[in-house]
Amino acid sequence: MKQYHLGIEATLEIIGGKWKALIICFLMSGTKRTSELQRNIQGISQKVLIQQLRELERDGLVKRFVYQQMPPKVEYSLTEYGVTANKIVDVMCSWGKENIKIRQRRGEEIVLLEDTCPGAN
Repeated sequence: MKQYHLGIEATLEIIGGKWKALIICFLMSGTKRTSELQRNIQGISQKVLIQQLRELERDGLVKRFVYQQMPPKVEYSLTEYGVTANKIVDVMCSWGKENIKIRQRRGEEIVLLEDTCPGAN
């Protein structure tokens, strides 16, 4: 039996790490192909992207649709359950923007290139 001391542990197990929240953020704006996600998420390799997508699929947040054609075409979208993660991603985006402002006021040279998360409400 799996046990958690705090609810946040279960959350981090599902969407924790460097890439999963970003993937969810980009899928909030609609269905995407693997190549679209890779282009939009700077620094992620195809191998890691596919691994993260499979984990999100396994956990019920992402669904995968494979077109029966050559060359193969695969699209990813959020499940109804996955859309509920939007609340968390929005809070993370807001907190991150505030964090950047604080760090800028402290003299850190830091720039926010995009003011809103793609697909954010």
